[in-house]
Amino acid sequence: MADRDWDKELAKVDKQLASLSDDALVGPTPATTGGKNAAASRSDKTSRSAAAEPRATASFGVYARRTLSVLVGVAMVVWPYPVRCGFGLAGYLAAVAVVTASGVWSSVWTWRHRASKAHALSILLILWGLVLGSLEILPRIGYAKPDLRHPAMWMCQ
Repeated sequence: MADRDWDKELAKVDKQLASLSDDALVGPTPATTGGKNAAASRSDKTSRSAAAEPRATASFGVYARRTLSVLVGVAMVVWPYPVRCGFGLAGYLAAVAVVTASGVWSSVWTWRHRASKAHALSILLILWGLVLGSLEILPRIGYAKPDLRHPAMWMCQ
């Protein structure tokens, strides 16, 4: 054991791990059994080698999703319709749900592609959607104090 160069051995392991994709490292690999025929085992080997090849990821898609989500979140500040009650309120809450869903959508992609700053912005976008929704919902369910802009009614009279 003393005659081995562990730095070289660990460098080999690092090189092999770097050549694998995240899905190949985490995902289960199907075990080949002796009862399979040759064609099935060949297709398993082909699928395993295709899964082991690293996927080329473009950061353009990640940042395009994040930019689209941020634009939707910023647009909520200048919402042009009344949101006191009725259909205006329902439309606004649906748009808030879209903001929150787009933040989740963006955060999943930024997490998968290891874009930490974009991921933090996506989480802030999710929080922004939750804040916008809570400003309208909480006074109507009796948890927050209603005021002129946020009355305690869902439907218009």
